[in-house]
Amino acid sequence: MIGKLKATVLRNRGFTGALVLFAVLFITYQSIHPRGFSTAVLVQNSNEVVALAFVAIAQTIPVLIGGLDLSVGAVMTLTNTIASHVVTGTPMQMLLGAVLTLGAGTMFGLMNGLIVVYGRIQPIIATLATGAIAIGLALILRPSPGGDIDGDLNWAATNAVFDFAETYGFADNGNAAWIQPFVNIPVPLIILLVVALGVWLPFKRTVTCRTIYAIGSAEGAAHLSGLPIARAKIAAFTLAGFFAACGGLYLAIQTSSGNADLTQAGTYTLNSIASVVLGGTSLMGGTGGPIGSMIGAFILRIISFFFRILSIDPLLQPLIEGLVLLVAVSLGALRTFRVKNKLGLFR
Repeated sequence: MIGKLKATVLRNRGFTGALVLFAVLFITYQSIHPRGFSTAVLVQNSNEVVALAFVAIAQTIPVLIGGLDLSVGAVMTLTNTIASHVVTGTPMQMLLGAVLTLGAGTMFGLMNGLIVVYGRIQPIIATLATGAIAIGLALILRPSPGGDIDGDLNWAATNAVFDFAETYGFADNGNAAWIQPFVNIPVPLIILLVVALGVWLPFKRTVTCRTIYAIGSAEGAAHLSGLPIARAKIAAFTLAGFFAACGGLYLAIQTSSGNADLTQAGTYTLNSIASVVLGGTSLMGGTGGPIGSMIGAFILRIISFFFRILSIDPLLQPLIEGLVLLVAVSLGALRTFRVKNKLGLFR
């Protein structure tokens, strides 16, 4: 049993390392926060991490085939502006608006896949161009921030399932406060896990998903094996569009508005790549997965949470974030060089 566990850990060293780092940062942050281990803090933090987690998942799937999708932040921004227009009215109208928003992001991802496969253009170049198109459309839809997302929907999607402390009389009992984060499950985390696992786990069992991993490991061998290469690549970018749209939709619900901010799109794209690397997915493709990228997104957000409670000068925050992103991407590149060096021994 111990041997199997050790073998599993060694096979997934990147993910295991990310999980340990997340646990250390989370416990440290909650311990030094004035209201740490409370429902309010956990809900607030969960709201801030969900959009990035969805975009990180979106980035992961193209990375698994050895590509980068530079449009995920732009697609998130585009769908955010779409949602700010259509997720309003009666419950049925809001549901249809959400479906329309997700459909728009999915179709954008499908377009990326078709361009990459049939246009024979490198993913990084194709998605750089389509990302600019997405931002342009977003600016047309929302020249300035605004929107009218239903307030009840905002409240329902950004709170906890129930308040354990108030229900059982622990609201003012500091000795019992630590248990709140474990029983007051934030709705944002439920949404994230239900959507991510509900889509990824069934997809992972398909031939298309296995082909995605095979392409990242050795595309030539996958082609000789008769695997559906074109279908897998199109599916990878289509799913990326869907998950980016999930991030845009949630961000619109969370903020009750849409914002076509170019800086926001670029930041989310860069952070998604860093999350993928921190989560243990190789930039060469073939290894890793969305769950690790979710953990990577949590790590990045917790680092930014430390800025607030440690009163770090706002002028220094971009510098620190940039250093963290540089280290994350460098670690991914280091793993890539190691693999290349090993392959060079067989030439």
